[in-house]
Order: sequence, then structure tokens, then C-alpha cells
Amino acid sequence: MDKFRMIFQFLQSNQESFMNGICGIMALASAHLYSAFDFNCPCLPEYNFPYAIGILSLPPFLLFLLGFVMNNNVSMLAEEWKRPVGKRRKDPAVLRYMICSMTQRSMIAPIVWISVTLLDGKCFVCAFSVNVPLEKFGNISDHGLSETDMLRLLAKIPCKEIFDGHAVVSRDVAVRYLRCISQAFGWAFLLVTTILAFLVRAIRPCFTQAVFLKTKYWSHYIDIERKLFDETCTEHAKSFAKVCIQQYFEGISGEIRHLHQQHRPRHNSKDSDEDGKDDIEKLRGVTDQEDMNKVLKNWHNCKPPLNIGKTVYQNGHGCTKHSNLSNNPTPPRKEVVAYYSKV
Repeated sequence: MDKFRMIFQFLQSNQESFMNGICGIMALASAHLYSAFDFNCPCLPEYNFPYAIGILSLPPFLLFLLGFVMNNNVSMLAEEWKRPVGKRRKDPAVLRYMICSMTQRSMIAPIVWISVTLLDGKCFVCAFSVNVPLEKFGNISDHGLSETDMLRLLAKIPCKEIFDGHAVVSRDVAVRYLRCISQAFGWAFLLVTTILAFLVRAIRPCFTQAVFLKTKYWSHYIDIERKLFDETCTEHAKSFAKVCIQQYFEGISGEIRHLHQQHRPRHNSKDSDEDGKDDIEKLRGVTDQEDMNKVLKNWHNCKPPLNIGKTVYQNGHGCTKHSNLSNNPTPPRKEVVAYYSKV
């Protein structure tokens, strides 16, 4: 268990590896889900095709949506898209890069499902059993069946236990014929998707390498900034709660406070004072609920500009202003001392 916990923590620390691991798990889950799925063809002419197409398309769509749900960048993308501009403009290229990255990862599990389904061939046999060419694999003469009865008979080909038309068409030959076509479509689908993935991965950085690096950098920055802001808020909330609780207990009057002071060891007073100072320093001057709400609102409405060389301060209207440190109106004077000697 410790090894698995260490691996999970490592993947969480590295966003790219974590998301790739999630995509791999989703792909394996889709394959195992198909193997555990009990496929039952209706064996009716009007229901075979809709049932097979539903099995081929509906689970991949659900897996695609599940891939988006399990991706942490969905909420980050929504926040970045809906936030006010403030002091930091929005870059559509970064949003497009995030959408493309999430889409590529979410498509892995549906591609695995479609590939496994086509290579297995059950859906294809169920969908196109009524299209088996009788002139190649069956007896088209002297069967004495109408067109409707013939369609019902061919629709029973996927169901081995109820098929009773061996005199008209060989079921094993028809199933093998349809499965060969299904497997051909499956390998062609894998080939096309692999080539497209290779082209997207290889060609995109070649034409717009500078733009690609820029969008990739700021996409990672948005994710890291969000995580650090959450960690800072957690640290501030912990210190704020600790100071509030300490002040509450220290403000209790009467016998409870007197007994509490008598039983408290005297040698821990310095340590408790130092801890209290550290907790107050972690509050960074925000020691009121209204002030904290204003800080959070300002962070959402007007994020500070991405320029470390400028100091940021509140202007009283919710947003922030910045001033350049290099524009010093009174630069320091240089004093030059010269020494002369007489010969």
C-alpha cells in the first residue's frame, strides 16, 4: 500500500504524468468493461441495427464525457474563460491549447472501446446480418420464404441458440464473413487514428513552435498558480482558525481560565508565544472576515498583472494598481573623494 501511495503522490505532483496515468486507466477500464459486458442481440430486423450502433457509439460518448469529468483542467478552463479581464488579459490561444489537450486525452478510452468492438465483431454481425449475400453463402432457390420471413431468418444469425435456417444459409460461414469485414474496419480505424495522432503531435510544433511553447508554458502556469493559491488559502485559513480559537480560549473569564492557567506548564509559554507570532505572520495582515472576502473577490475580479518587477497595491476600488520600481524620483547620489599629495 505504501508503494501505491508513493506512486499516486508522485503522479499528483506531476500533472502531465498524472493525466497520462488517468488516461491509461480509462483505456484499460474501457477494455475490461467491454469484456464484462453481456452482449445480447435482439435478433429482430427492426432492432438489430439500432442496438448494434448504440453499443458502438453510446459507451464511447459516455467515456469521452467521463474523461472530461476526471480531468482537473475542466474547472480551471471554465474559471479562466468566465473570469473578468481585470489587470490580466485572456489569451485565446491558451484556452484552445487546454481544450485540445483535454480532448486528446479524453478520446483515448472511446478509441479503445470502438477498436475492441470492431475487432470482436459482435456488433457488426448483429447490425448487418440481414445484408448477408445469399447468392454467395446460401441457397436462394427452393426455400419457400417470403421477403419478410427471409429478413427475420437472417436477423437470427447472431443468435446461435434460436437460429433454424441452416438449410437456407450456413450460419458459421455468414458470421465469419461479417467478422472479417468488421476486423478490417477495426484495423483501418486504428491505423487512421494512429496516423492522425502522429501528425498532430509531430507537425504542430514544427510550424508554430514559438506559439506552441508559449501556450504550453502559460497553460502550466495557470494550473500551478491555482494550486499555489489554494495552498496559500489553506495555510491562511488554518492560521486564522488557530488564532481565533486561541483568542477565544484566552478570553474566557472565571474559574475555567484560572484553572487552565494553573495547570499549564510555565516552560511552554515562550514556545506558545513564538507559535502565536508565526501564525499571525502567516495571516499577512488579513485578520478580518470582510477583508478576506475582499481579497478573494479582488483575486477573482482583478488578478495582478504578470510582471514581477512591479509592486502591486490596492487602489480602494477592488482592482489593483502597479508602480515600477525602476522609476525612482530621487536616485541616490554618488560621492567621489579625491586625495592629493604634495611632492
